[in-house]
Amino acid sequence: MKKSGSAPTRRDVAERAGVSVTIVSYVLNNNRYVAKDKRERVYRAIEELHYRPNAVARALKGKKSNHILFIADNISNEHFGKIVEEMDRMAYDKGYLISLLADRNDAEFVSQVNSRQVDGIVISSAGFDELYVRQLVDSGVPVVLLMNREYNGIGSEAGRIYTGLIQGMKDCVKLMVSKGRKNLLYIDRISRRGRFSDQNDLRFRAFCEQMSESGLELPPERIVTGCASEQELFDAVRARLIGGPAVDGMIGRNDNMACIAMKAAQQCGLRVPEDVAVAGFDNSRVSAFVSPTLTSVEIDRRAIADAIITMLDAMIRGGEPGVCSVPTRLIEREST
Repeated sequence: MKKSGSAPTRRDVAERAGVSVTIVSYVLNNNRYVAKDKRERVYRAIEELHYRPNAVARALKGKKSNHILFIADNISNEHFGKIVEEMDRMAYDKGYLISLLADRNDAEFVSQVNSRQVDGIVISSAGFDELYVRQLVDSGVPVVLLMNREYNGIGSEAGRIYTGLIQGMKDCVKLMVSKGRKNLLYIDRISRRGRFSDQNDLRFRAFCEQMSESGLELPPERIVTGCASEQELFDAVRARLIGGPAVDGMIGRNDNMACIAMKAAQQCGLRVPEDVAVAGFDNSRVSAFVSPTLTSVEIDRRAIADAIITMLDAMIRGGEPGVCSVPTRLIEREST
């Protein structure tokens, strides 16, 4: 049952009507045959629970908004802008428009998203609470997750696209090890909202796993995390290089983190890559223009965009959520 004061979900409708969540979905999307008595019970439960009347009205009338919403944890990040740009190339031909929106961890945000009456939602956020992801999935709108983290409480109701983060990070660690670097430092994300990496984060998990597989120790002082600004991260890396255990390699969670770490190393009088090798992730534009140029993992954003639109379009038309994987590519430059 739903908690007091919370918005009703598709699961609540199913419980009230005495049917499965799948049956509720079929009725809302009007894309499968449902026996008359079950359909009427679903309609009655919707009315009694006041379940998203605007979205239900749209579904029952068979109307589409042709609007896809992309929810990201950092909309200023070049990575998300490039994915949306690639999505737009394909989506426009199919009649869809795309909006990029920063996530917010509260029930009001979910309510605002629901009120937009979008046809599909893409979520790529390491910090967006799974409770709210669950509520969006339960609303009946097709949802595709870009898997930068695990969603342990969400099963096959949502589409999943693995973007190569695990293999990409493992390739970074393997490259460092192949060059004799054994004292590695992981540079975590910056967050003003306390959203830092744990074992559910696929990049961080892959780093930890590959360190173990390579026979390398990973004490807490080998991870720089908990920083709320670029200056704070710069100072933390610099302090670790000056006062901590020896470091001969650093891997940033993204290129921005890697560049900050590289600058901190240079200010400590260390040579890159002679004294300390540095690698990033995402292969952003800056990676080819910093000095030395930055080794990074390239994410195939065009393939990801195509997978998103193809999967969402199929789900909007009544298809089942799918799962696919897109590989990454390690680009070695001067920093390693």
